[in-house]
Amino acid sequence: MVHANEDSRVNWIEHLCLSTWEPVYRLIYFKVQNREEAEDITQETYVRAIPYLQKNHVPPDKQMAFLKTVALNIIRDRWRQHQRRGTTADLEAIAPKEAAFEDPAEWSVQRMTIEKALNELNEEQRTVIELRIIKGYSVAETAQIMNKKETTIRVMQHRALQSLTRILHDGMK
Repeated sequence: MVHANEDSRVNWIEHLCLSTWEPVYRLIYFKVQNREEAEDITQETYVRAIPYLQKNHVPPDKQMAFLKTVALNIIRDRWRQHQRRGTTADLEAIAPKEAAFEDPAEWSVQRMTIEKALNELNEEQRTVIELRIIKGYSVAETAQIMNKKETTIRVMQHRALQSLTRILHDGMK
């Protein structure tokens, strides 16, 4: 038999996860750029955060910030462990042409090209791209920051990406 208190705790956890997982996952994915690792870190974030949130009764308006802080700490911990251990490589499995480092000058040119293209967007489009893609904010967070509706943010992002694609394509001609 499930007690009412335990049932409400399960509902609270379910609500917390459903209402926060997407922005938390997005932030993590933005940092690690690997789907499997982002999923693992997202799960670990909730495993670590939920007992603390329950015990310390963190107000709902502070829970998202707390979850993001926990996620960033996990990422930092993993990075530090990775730095200490180093990486292992199967030299037999590496194809030399595929593993060759990019020319730093080429990387710099690509970065400058993207920055130039971003500067050709209007201010609102550039802001949407920076908030949504570069900084990893959710549509809701971006809408709140820009004082716009979520549907407006989605449309602005779509148009900004279309413009950015066109600008970059035209620049390659």
